[in-house]
Amino acid sequence: MYKKIFTLLLILSLTVIAGGCGDQQAANKGNKLVIYTSMKESLIGGIIDGFKKQNPGVEIDYQSAGAGKIMAKLEAERQSGQMLADIIWTSEVPDFYEMKNKGMLLQYQPSNFDELLNPFDDYDGSFTAARLGTLGIVINTEKVPMAPKEWEELAVDPIYRDAFGIADPALSGTAFMSMALLEKQFGWEYLERLRENGAIKSKGSGRVVDDTATGELVACLGVDYITAAKIDKGSPLQLVYPKELLMVPGPVAILKDGPNTEMAKKFVDYILSQEAQQMIANSGTVPVRRDIQMPEKYNLPAPEVALDTGIKINYSDVMAKKEELVQKFSELFN
Repeated sequence: MYKKIFTLLLILSLTVIAGGCGDQQAANKGNKLVIYTSMKESLIGGIIDGFKKQNPGVEIDYQSAGAGKIMAKLEAERQSGQMLADIIWTSEVPDFYEMKNKGMLLQYQPSNFDELLNPFDDYDGSFTAARLGTLGIVINTEKVPMAPKEWEELAVDPIYRDAFGIADPALSGTAFMSMALLEKQFGWEYLERLRENGAIKSKGSGRVVDDTATGELVACLGVDYITAAKIDKGSPLQLVYPKELLMVPGPVAILKDGPNTEMAKKFVDYILSQEAQQMIANSGTVPVRRDIQMPEKYNLPAPEVALDTGIKINYSDVMAKKEELVQKFSELFN
């Protein structure tokens, strides 16, 4: 008797859960767009507002987190058969190749693609670069009297001993890509020497810049627009670019099984428009269009320069050894 009652209650509860998921997906159809992104409010907020102005009545729900958490959430949704997001925009390029290989991405070439700079030699419309993000050496100008000119200084100068931070590549897409680029350019030995000079693993790309701004760290490997937002608020920071430029594209993609792919196409077109790309530049990062006025105060490289001088890397190769690199980093910075 009790077993029958338990079975009946279990069936009813599963029915409610399934109905709830269906209701949530149905609510996303029409004028609601769900975005998963690793971008901070300082970058994506204005773009969302601009898109809403061009599309009255649209609702946008964006969830911001590190690339690692986003991928875990998407994988859970994929396995459940209930994809809730329409758009993904992060900076961990290998993740996009992984999603492409799993058949998760909708192939869509934006209507304004011919106006863009494209960093992907194997481009097929599965994802499109929305910015050419850069990372450099961020110093606290009250702690470091002279800005470094070379990456090598971080590994040998005692001023950085036990006070230079790197975001955890297991959590941050930009941190992982920057680590992969440094390893490609200088070899794993360079990262080992950074550690020998006391380099510290931080929790995330925002946290490591925060800690540099407060003086807990004297310098860090920092993302351009996150640093720019801190400088705009008066933090004593300076972003320095050695000649070996760390350029990390930030792809945007449409999830094939998302509930609102038509609205997602409009958003991708908008994020690559001149209006939105100017917002991206004004936020302190490099756009993917040439027809953008670059703000002088951030000392950013021009889009063509970032594309041409950034350290070159094969993203498929990086994807193949991502787990190995993250594991090696974790063991080195334990």
